[in-house]
Amino acid sequence: MNFDGIEIDLLFARLALKEIPDSFDLRDDMLLKNLDQKCVRSLNGCRVTDEILRLVPNIENFRLTLRAIKLWAKRHGIYSNTLGYLGGVSWAMLVARTCQLYPNALPATLVHKFFLVFSQWKWPQPVLLKQPDSVNLGFPVWDPRVNLADRFHLMPIITPAYPQQNSTFNVSASTRTVIMEEFRLGKY
Repeated sequence: MNFDGIEIDLLFARLALKEIPDSFDLRDDMLLKNLDQKCVRSLNGCRVTDEILRLVPNIENFRLTLRAIKLWAKRHGIYSNTLGYLGGVSWAMLVARTCQLYPNALPATLVHKFFLVFSQWKWPQPVLLKQPDSVNLGFPVWDPRVNLADRFHLMPIITPAYPQQNSTFNVSASTRTVIMEEFRLGKY
């Protein structure tokens, strides 16, 4: 959707509330109780973004680093979830993980460390910003111990909000090879 020349993603979720109180907190997993899968997916866009920001040590350094990495990914043709590369939330989680590993680093150092860390990452070891929550409201979560299909994901980057999902399920062997080569070249 476009509004005044600005592209907007507009999502809808139906909640079992008569009104939304001032104390409304999207982080409360119990909000998902009795919702259908579509509503949970809609809410989780905001929930994941909020959780990423909560988990980084310095939001401003995270944002500046993410802008640089997204620009780099777009210029190198590897910014597209639908084409089997990484989408915006995946890049955000990789940058957030770098920020967690180097909490006192400035953005220029974080960009350098980003390429260092992910050019050497032992895929398919998942990238996690935190250990998955033990909430069980019946929604499927990414778990290769339980879900056979999850064992075949090549570059799992797991969303931090319940229900945890792999944001890179579209990555194929060939796109992973391209991404890894770009990470390797990014070190220099």
